[in-house]
Amino acid sequence: MEVNLVGEALKFMVLGMGIVFAFLIIMIFALKTQTVLVGKYFKEEVNDSSTSNEWHPSLEDNKDVIAAITAAIFQYNQKNKQ
Repeated sequence: MEVNLVGEALKFMVLGMGIVFAFLIIMIFALKTQTVLVGKYFKEEVNDSSTSNEWHPSLEDNKDVIAAITAAIFQYNQKNKQ
């Protein structure tokens, strides 16, 4: 009784890869279905940010902070000069 190890290994490899491939295909379809169902029942409200009156800090508002950070970096570099 002779056992072809390479043949058996190839059979197991193909079987394992087939099972993984099938699982991935099933998972993709399940996730796509879930996306459709969640999107259907839980619609998200879209906020138009162009019409909102929220305050957004700009570079002009942070000049003091930028100056303080620049001074701190300069002082650190002067102290640790070799």
